[in-house]
Amino acid sequence: MKNRILPERSIKRDKPGQQPERIQKLLAQAGIASRRKVEQWIVEGTISVNGAVAKLGDKITVYDEVKLRGRPVKLAGKLRVDTKVLIYHKPTGEIVSKNDPEGRTSVFKKLPRLKAGRWVAVGRLDLNTQGLLMFTNDGDLANKLMHPSQQIDREYAVRVMGVVSNEMVENLVNGVELEDGKARFEDVQESGGEGINRWFHVVVAEGRNRVVRRLWESQGCKVSRLIRVRYGSVFLPPGLPMGRSQMMDKKEVEALKALVDNEPSV
Repeated sequence: MKNRILPERSIKRDKPGQQPERIQKLLAQAGIASRRKVEQWIVEGTISVNGAVAKLGDKITVYDEVKLRGRPVKLAGKLRVDTKVLIYHKPTGEIVSKNDPEGRTSVFKKLPRLKAGRWVAVGRLDLNTQGLLMFTNDGDLANKLMHPSQQIDREYAVRVMGVVSNEMVENLVNGVELEDGKARFEDVQESGGEGINRWFHVVVAEGRNRVVRRLWESQGCKVSRLIRVRYGSVFLPPGLPMGRSQMMDKKEVEALKALVDNEPSV
């Protein structure tokens, strides 16, 4: 039987999900899970497409019947939702996880509810770090913003205990060998303070665990306070109180998307 060719006007090409895309990309865009998690599900054989077990490399559209562990995944409705990005001013003492066996407060409990999809954190901040944390309902955007290939700047205000010499700063900018490989600051700027408590603004282009603290510790200094103030083109709003969130407007979201318009390999 010949394939039926639909009239051109019946295909709305500006709608997300109507052109074939890799399974992990569409499910991430819909906020189901991260790409890596979806790939894991595919390998485990828990995703089916049109009644057949999905394989890595398979492409789908919103018109395909996708099931996760036998339950239908309704992509069309989720992908029609506009991309939202939320800025949250994280206080110290909160974890960036939905579940914690120790019962600590989760940042997710402070976020506004979505009508569809879920909030995905763009990177993490450890328990004792405060400042800018972003969330989006677009899992694909979150994945791109976190991907190491993007080399997106993260700027921190950091209070350092210890005498900081010019030689130390040169070491930090040139690169220091840590236990998990070489790391460096893209920039270091002194920003005030007295005695052994000095403030600096530093920039890193990666999201490695505790990398800012570990870099300073490599020079014999201790970080007594750490605040993320910028992620790419997004700054922590000066009037946003700790524990509160603020939705980005459409123009700001488009500017954020422009940072990652080249899709990283997965």
